[in-house]
Parts: sequence; structure tokens; C-alpha cells
Amino acid sequence: MNKLETIYENEINFPTFLERKIKIENNFTILYGAKATGKTFLIYDYLASSNKNYLYIDLNNFKINLTIFNHIQQFIDDNDIEILIIENYIYSIKLPKIDSIILSTNEYQPLNSFIPLEVMPLDFEEYLLFDTKHQNTTNSFNSFLKYGNLPDIIEYKDFKKPYKNQETLELYEKNPTSLEILKLLIKSSGETKSPFWLYSILKKDIKISKDLFYKKIKEYENNSVIFFCEKYLHPKAVKRIFTFNHALIDTVSSEKKFINVFSNMIFLELYSKFNKVYYMDAIDFYIEEISSIILCMPFFNKILFSNLTNKILKSLSTIKVKNITIVTISNYDTIYLNNTQCDVIPFYEWSLTN
Repeated sequence: MNKLETIYENEINFPTFLERKIKIENNFTILYGAKATGKTFLIYDYLASSNKNYLYIDLNNFKINLTIFNHIQQFIDDNDIEILIIENYIYSIKLPKIDSIILSTNEYQPLNSFIPLEVMPLDFEEYLLFDTKHQNTTNSFNSFLKYGNLPDIIEYKDFKKPYKNQETLELYEKNPTSLEILKLLIKSSGETKSPFWLYSILKKDIKISKDLFYKKIKEYENNSVIFFCEKYLHPKAVKRIFTFNHALIDTVSSEKKFINVFSNMIFLELYSKFNKVYYMDAIDFYIEEISSIILCMPFFNKILFSNLTNKILKSLSTIKVKNITIVTISNYDTIYLNNTQCDVIPFYEWSLTN
């Protein structure tokens, strides 16, 4: 009981908050998602806007022993606590009866009566709000593209940012074998590769069991570290791989994969806005709910586009399409594919108007 009193008396000094597009709105919420995406700050924002009595417990704190949960119900009742926060929640812990419980975890599992809230890194619109260093959208975009979308990366000096991204990977994996799995998945982001193919490649370099490989893939998917994009109308086809932070691709790859980074960045913008994102042959992304196609062409070229026209038209014949957007680095244009208008637009404008 004394340990709970110490935790309870250690008040949080809430930092200055910048608005996110998501916030905690339900009394029983479980926040999940990749590490360093801002789950703790959303919790701080929730607590700071409330005048209710709370108990905040972070299970990553080395000083905390799980035995405190043997007495937590009595402690809550004795101190009239209305909100319980448990960060880095372990699902085996039995929860007490209280008006409000907010949990955070890296790996989501359904929990009765709890509303899940996936916390993603910053989208570009949020990044602009956080980025007070750069005074124009173009400079902010260049930084976003190069260094990634995690909230705290903005505070680092540019020469330290690549090392910070490497440290981010080390947050996820201390085990060398598991780290190699994660690096391979990130290196393959933006590409259509099967888990079996990736396993076959990795086992040539390191000793690894198939069970561990597939287990880790599922774990990264549940943690919102890795995403698998389905082929439209072909759910059993090989999926396209993406990672939660596009800048990590260059962190793990010795070769430049600019188109992979660019397409991954666009996928994350779409994932944050729509229920389902698909890919198709010759089509980077298809959003069925708005009948929209998004093509990733960072350096738009009409000749290059015309070479893809027949392949794109073949896919278009099987779907309903209202509009086509070609996302670029800086190009503007309007072209037509048969009778369908194609708007060529830079990422930094598309992401703010999409």
C-alpha cells in the first residue's frame, strides 16, 4: 500500500500540449500503436483537461512491482480515485472497479467494454503544427520526408536525427535475431513480397526458425509497426508491406529507396484517413469508399506516365473511379486518362486538402 501512496503523491508536471487529430473521448479507452507515437501525451492531455482525482501507473517504471495490484481496489476506494491510468499495460492484470480506466499498450488485444484508439505518428498536417523551426511548408515537407513523422524527432538537431531514428528501432528489439527480422521488413516497405519469400532470404544470412519469423511478423502487425496492404479483390494475393515511419527505410537500407519512402509516406496519409487502402496492378493505391486512385510519381514525367497508360487502363476497367490523383514532390499539372481527369499535385498540398 505504501508503494501506491508514493505513486499517487508523485504528481505529473504536464507539458505544453499541441493539438492532435485524435483524443481520448471514452472513459474506458485502450491506446495502442507503435512506440514513440504520442500515446503518453494523449493521456497527459486527457488528465490535464480533467479535474478528477487520478492514479497514474507506468509499468515500465523499474520501481513498480506488480504486487501493487493486490491492493489497488482498496486504495482506489479509500482515496476516492476516479481515473486509473496504466501505461504499458499487461493483459494478465485484473482491473479494478472505477469510473474511468485508460490503458496504453504497444500490442492491441480486444478488451471487454474498452474502446480501442490506434495512435499513429504525425500526419503531415499535424507535423506542420509541431514544426516551429521551419517557416514555410516546403521546408517542413523536406524535413518530414527525410527524417520521418515521430513527434519528438522535430526537437532534435538535423545531424542527430538519423541517429535518433536508429535508436527508435532499438526501442523495439533488443534481441539481435528479432531486430534482423524487423530491419528486413522495413527494408522491404513499399514492395510486394510474401513473408515466405522474406523468410527464405533471411535464413540464408542467419539461423532462424520459421515459427519465430511468423510470430514476430504478427507481433509487428499488431503493434502497428508494420502494415500489410491488400490487393483489391484479391485478399489471398501477396500483400504490399509498409512501416509506421517512412524515414526508417533509409535507416536500415544501404541503397537509396526514394520511391519506397515516398509511397510509404503516402500510404500512411491514406491509412490515417480511410477505412481501407488497397493496391492494384500498375496502381499504387485504390480507395474504394471514395472511388479514388492515387499514383505515386515523385518526379512526374508525361512520357513515363504514357508508358504506364495501358496497364493502368486495364485495372481501371474493373473498378469504379471518380478521380485520379498523381502525387509528386513539386509538380503541378492536369492530364486526362480517357475521360477521367488526373490531377498532378505535390504531396504537401495533396495531404492538406485530401
